[in-house]
Amino acid sequence: MEPPTGFSSSLWNFIHFLPFFIGLLLLGTIKGVFLCPLICLLMTFGNYAIILGLWPAHVVWTYYCVVSARQLGPFLKVLICVCVLPVLLISWLVVGIVGSIVGGAAFGLLSPIFATFDAIEEGKENKLLHCFIDGMRSTIEESCMVVNDVKDVSFHSYFSVMDDLRQKGPPNGKYYEIRLLYLPGAVLAAVIGIIVDVPVISFVALCKGPYMLYKGWCRLFHDLIGREGPFLDTICVPFAGLAILLWPLAVAGAFLASSVASFFLGAYAGIVAYQESSLLSGLRYIIAALSLYDEYSNDILDMPEGSCFPRPQYRKNVDSSPRIEHSDSFSRSSFQKTPSHSYSTKNNITELKSLELFDCLFKECKNVGEKMVSEGLITQKDIEEAKSGKGNRVISIGLPAYCLLQGLLRSAKVDSVGLLISDDTELTTSNRPREVFFEWFLNPLLIMKEQIKAENLSALEEDYISKLVLLNGDAERLKNLSVGPAPASVVKRAELDAWARRLQGITKSMTRFPTYKRRFDNIIKSLSDELSEKNGGQIMTRSKSAFARLISLKSLKATRGNGFSNQGSEHI
Repeated sequence: MEPPTGFSSSLWNFIHFLPFFIGLLLLGTIKGVFLCPLICLLMTFGNYAIILGLWPAHVVWTYYCVVSARQLGPFLKVLICVCVLPVLLISWLVVGIVGSIVGGAAFGLLSPIFATFDAIEEGKENKLLHCFIDGMRSTIEESCMVVNDVKDVSFHSYFSVMDDLRQKGPPNGKYYEIRLLYLPGAVLAAVIGIIVDVPVISFVALCKGPYMLYKGWCRLFHDLIGREGPFLDTICVPFAGLAILLWPLAVAGAFLASSVASFFLGAYAGIVAYQESSLLSGLRYIIAALSLYDEYSNDILDMPEGSCFPRPQYRKNVDSSPRIEHSDSFSRSSFQKTPSHSYSTKNNITELKSLELFDCLFKECKNVGEKMVSEGLITQKDIEEAKSGKGNRVISIGLPAYCLLQGLLRSAKVDSVGLLISDDTELTTSNRPREVFFEWFLNPLLIMKEQIKAENLSALEEDYISKLVLLNGDAERLKNLSVGPAPASVVKRAELDAWARRLQGITKSMTRFPTYKRRFDNIIKSLSDELSEKNGGQIMTRSKSAFARLISLKSLKATRGNGFSNQGSEHI
């Protein structure tokens, strides 16, 4: 529905909408106030028990892994153990507990409010009832999921990362080490950076604060009157309404965030001085950081581009090599549905979050996994190992890596500018999730797609690498399956093996993110049900066949017996 145009229609729409908004906000607030203490206690005590219970094990195992890491030098190990690890371990204990209290209170208060506004969306029946009941049970269930995710991160993700640190060898045969000669210059550059950048950046942020306040209020009130922007979607109305009331606090928070960030921006001069082995490079970065912040804040506030601060070159070697043709454009990639006339322009290009990438991947894993269960590629042993908690590389790593590979192969065949994750979902240059860590997975996959496209793999080679990715190089299972022979060329075989290992490494990194394990456990349960149904069907078929053979045998015996009796009677 298009928003009304004209001042009178916009004003009438605002007057008509305001009572509904206030009523829904009051109802949602009442539910939030009722649930807030319960959710806060649930998340606080749940996360507190997990974090505090595993903290001694985390301390011991972290120190053990750092000391035994082969890729770290002795001086670097001493520095990490003495200066870095105590800060990180104590910060995790404090931030985890305080974050649970604040996050639990905020989630318990806001989640029912958003659910109340969501209850009046189009397509729902009995909206009045949903306004009262929506957000009650779902908030409790989601808070339990948060506690479960904290448990997965503290137990599964943490130990997975530390095992990699302990087991990996030094890159290129050389371990990382501290160059003691350049430490004094780095410390001096960091101190000067903090002294210079913190007051200057804080002053720039303070000067731009009134402009941010004025421009934000103008935009929010314009959207409120015209029911545009965040006020167009019902679920976003609480955000937008609270934004108007709390916008001064948002401006103050932006100022405080800039002041805190200026400390790290200034301290980073020490890292630059150490990396470049030059105190002068660190001093140049201190001036360049002011320009970087000024230009970034101008972009955020839609102010004129550029900066009044100079930006000297602080890196000796600037990477000027050309990137892949699509690398810059892919940095702004995201999921979008394949264009269709049935979709509106608004739905064609929708910015999605990185978790929606996982949603699409999980859906593909479920469909492909059920197919593999029916074909016998995934066995009962694989599922039982995955359910037992010991982990099974075929399901936990091989299956999602296989789905990613199929997307790369499809994208290379149709010469896609992005990645075809499924038949109707494509990762394109239209928009992308804004999270930085998304680039850690996207860019390597794009490079692999270009490499696969250049190699132009045959059908046998595609089948070989697909099974290789799925079975994690298990030679015995590869031999038992109907897989084409490995490429005769040693170079080609090594290239396929390298792609398989790289995909498995990317997938292993994905498994460490929050919510991944919980959602993948649902796929394992679905595959287990599929296998049970398949085995049950086979048993039922065998039982019916055996029963039919038994009936046929009895009928045959009865026929033969009757025939013998009749012959005997005639003979007598």
